[in-house]
Amino acid sequence: MSDQHPAPQIHDEPELRLVDNADRERYELWRGEDFVGFEEYEVHPEDGSVELRNTIISERFGRQGYARTLVTMLLEGFRERGVAVRATCPYVQDFLHRFPHYQQLLAPGAGLPPVQAVKEKRRRRLSFRAH
Repeated sequence: MSDQHPAPQIHDEPELRLVDNADRERYELWRGEDFVGFEEYEVHPEDGSVELRNTIISERFGRQGYARTLVTMLLEGFRERGVAVRATCPYVQDFLHRFPHYQQLLAPGAGLPPVQAVKEKRRRRLSFRAH
């Protein structure tokens, strides 16, 4: 990564692993035997792109950087395999704005909403969860 676009700070624990749970259409993050969270996805058969729909982290692991770790691991894997992504999850959209060097993975025509729209959508979601 460049100085202009540093790599996201993620957990580099050796026991972290991603599991593609295709039956449930989600990539799961595990730390040893502990379930950390998941990214819900859908594969678009017309172009093979993967739509990232919803990021959920278990409360026990919340606010510790595991969502960022999950999304980074996914995007790095997609980059290695040449898979394009579509970001409909507000967390992933925000991540792509914060780390724009990953935007090159976006499928053709799959742009991002403006930063303010993404932040407002995330704020509404977070305030809804708090009630």
